[in-house]
Amino acid sequence: MDRRRNFGGKSGLVRSGLAPAAIAISLAFTALPAPSFAQDYVFSTVRIEGNSLIEDATILKFAGIARGTSMSAAELNDAYQRIADSGLFEAVELVPSGGTLVIRVVENPTINVINFEGNRRIEDEELATVIKSQSRRVFSAAQAEADAAAIAQAYADQGRLSARVEPRIIKRDGNRVDLAFEIREGRVTEIERLSFTGNQAYSDWRLRRVLETKQAGIFRRLVQRDSFIGDRTEFDKQLLKDFYNSRGYVDFQVLSVASEYSRERDAFFLTFNVREGQQFRFGKITTVSEYEGVDPAEYAEVMKIRDGASYSPLAIDTTITKMEAVALKNGLDFLRVEPRVTRNEREGTLDVAFVLTKGPRVFVERIDIEGNATTLDQVVRRQFRTVEGDPFNPREIRDAAERIRALGFFANSEVNPTQGTGADQVIVDVNVEEKPTGSLTFGASYSVANGVGFNIGLSEANFLGRGQYVSVNLNVGADTQNSGITFIEPSVLDRDLKFRFNTYYNTTDKDNAAYNTTRIGVQPSFEFPLSDFTRMELRYKLASDELSEVGGDTPANSSPILVGEEGKEVSSAIGYTVSYDTRVGGMDPTRGTLLRFSQDFAGLGGDVEQLTTTALASHQRKIMREDVTVRAEIEGGVVHRFNGDTRILDRYTGNGKIRGFEPNGIGPRDLNAVNEDALGGNYFAVARLEAEFPLGLPTEYGISGGVFADVGSVWGLDNTTGAGGAAVDDSLNLRAVIGFSVFWESVLGPLRFNFSHALKKEDYDRTQNFDLTVSTQF
Repeated sequence: MDRRRNFGGKSGLVRSGLAPAAIAISLAFTALPAPSFAQDYVFSTVRIEGNSLIEDATILKFAGIARGTSMSAAELNDAYQRIADSGLFEAVELVPSGGTLVIRVVENPTINVINFEGNRRIEDEELATVIKSQSRRVFSAAQAEADAAAIAQAYADQGRLSARVEPRIIKRDGNRVDLAFEIREGRVTEIERLSFTGNQAYSDWRLRRVLETKQAGIFRRLVQRDSFIGDRTEFDKQLLKDFYNSRGYVDFQVLSVASEYSRERDAFFLTFNVREGQQFRFGKITTVSEYEGVDPAEYAEVMKIRDGASYSPLAIDTTITKMEAVALKNGLDFLRVEPRVTRNEREGTLDVAFVLTKGPRVFVERIDIEGNATTLDQVVRRQFRTVEGDPFNPREIRDAAERIRALGFFANSEVNPTQGTGADQVIVDVNVEEKPTGSLTFGASYSVANGVGFNIGLSEANFLGRGQYVSVNLNVGADTQNSGITFIEPSVLDRDLKFRFNTYYNTTDKDNAAYNTTRIGVQPSFEFPLSDFTRMELRYKLASDELSEVGGDTPANSSPILVGEEGKEVSSAIGYTVSYDTRVGGMDPTRGTLLRFSQDFAGLGGDVEQLTTTALASHQRKIMREDVTVRAEIEGGVVHRFNGDTRILDRYTGNGKIRGFEPNGIGPRDLNAVNEDALGGNYFAVARLEAEFPLGLPTEYGISGGVFADVGSVWGLDNTTGAGGAAVDDSLNLRAVIGFSVFWESVLGPLRFNFSHALKKEDYDRTQNFDLTVSTQF
């Protein structure tokens, strides 16, 4: 039967034999004649006993004793301490005997195997990377205790603060031991309640949405962000500070974070005590030059800050970046922009003077990159707008650090400038820690219109360490099958020029219609910035679109318009999209605008000569202390065929454009055909209004509500001769829908329940008063 032995702490030290060794050396000194304590010892011989694995020379090196050299009692005790501190021995004795010093040791055993017992949440392989004890190495009680603490910390990082780890040893023959870590994982320590004190401008509900930490909800066993992790609290404090600062609360502070353990010791109550301070707005904005010969007027032209807008550090940083770009264009490498802020407490404004000054002449000596085993240096290096030999700009280095973090390739990244070889030289040290960037995903989706669907995807965000994105996806539904391959090179020629290549193969089988479709295509494109928030995409598309089996076995039941469109067409088109988007990264975090305009011209060969134009204008704003988000959108499109009539595959059907109707539920329809086919239209236009707001439910449920109203239409056909020769009504007939939505951020994915009612519709329209969409990956 195995004999297990516990160790650790003071009692472990005594059992290990170190304390008896100290007693032995003390007794040895006591046995000497009293006058010897006042004399130095001189040993002509050092004899070592008890060692079998550790060489004599190694022990003598630890002791630091040279033959024939006089030693005091204190020095002899230091020698003993050095041998004991080596961690190689279970017991040590130093026994002076005349001119001979006898060193008796009992060697620590070697570790035979290391086992982990009781662990289910963390695999053995992962725990093996946490500890430092290794098989076939000398056993150390102190190291085993440190390893147990490291394992407990790994569980604490997962929110299991009650995890307990006990190291045990099992003696084997040949002075060997098995080291076993007995683990009691305990339960996840959850955040039962997140609360705030001192907040007046924003509600608890709004602030909880800012934090990375979440409250435990009804799916607490599946959600990880409701686990208490101490390090995450510091991150949450910074998130709160950034949130308030971006809204003009420049004096905001998190005074304290109180964490109270529940009586059952399985949950925390976390309270953030904050001081909001006064909200400031921008007052007088000026540009001043202290750089001889520099006219501030040119720099003032790039400033977009509005008087009276909420003060925002992002607006300041953006303005400085633009002004420094003007300086670089003018060849002023060392011009620096210093914002000088004057507070006006009574008016609640901050006057900002952007002062143009001459900075120190410091250059970037080199950029050192470490820690990237897979990612190529150039992927990290191209995030810098600075190269070796350029003037050193601290702001640019900070921006580069943010761009490196935003890549998503690294678990941790640090960018630090250090002193170079000269006073005017700086070395930029980049240290990164890579993380996995590939994934194999399986997913499911459901919608009222299309039923259940399944998908599988394989993606790599850092292909071959080049920063390229590659994905292969297959989605199969009841009546649809979509597959595609995507390749993205984000920085062609190491510039902000994105190359994308898509290829797809999609089919439908009587999907809400009396026909089948097969669509195959490839589309390469380039995307690049035109300004801070404006981007352009140029693309080419080669596609084959086939309409088949119209009406199935009885084509006479279908509209002759669709029957005449049956067949395959090849199109070759060039197109562009210009978009302006301030929803992310805009100067005002409470509002954002999206403007998008696209055109595609088919006619560079192929069977189709056609122009397709679409436009979208959208604006959203957070109101009522940012608890409510309102959105307004206008969208429209036109398709015009130059060499014949458009086909149903090219026309607009209203799918996804106007809520409250089935797919193919609005627009021109051949009512004289047996199938009453929806024909689509050459034009569509829609205006949407929507508001999203809390429902008063606990934040941890992730449930909010919304109301919406859509007004629009699909109309216009080239050929209006339907079944029986009757004319199809393709007029602009407006539809109007109002509805209520329930949004649920569930563990299955984002769910949206739409309940709608059509206020204005045509008799032949097909409404859908309830809709549910869900998409999840597992």
